[in-house]
Amino acid sequence: MWALKNIMNNCRRATFLTEKKIAGKITTIERIQLNFHLAACPLCRIYLQQSVLINEAFVSFQHTSFTLDDAFKKKLIEKIELEIKKNNFLL
Repeated sequence: MWALKNIMNNCRRATFLTEKKIAGKITTIERIQLNFHLAACPLCRIYLQQSVLINEAFVSFQHTSFTLDDAFKKKLIEKIELEIKKNNFLL
């Protein structure tokens, strides 16, 4: 059981270091730790690949102006309110 907890903690740390790496704020020691973990963990390698893709997509849209028209906003609000009511939450 300790081994499973240790692996999960390592994966948790690896995802944290992945995000630091993408943000460009990772230290040399952290980079070595991350690379060591990635060499042994296929799930964290997938996480890294997906995080990089998401970040690239976000950066490409960063300078684009998105606006929602009023009709769409109204529909969205109605759907949210309906889901809240279905789940017995108060507005």
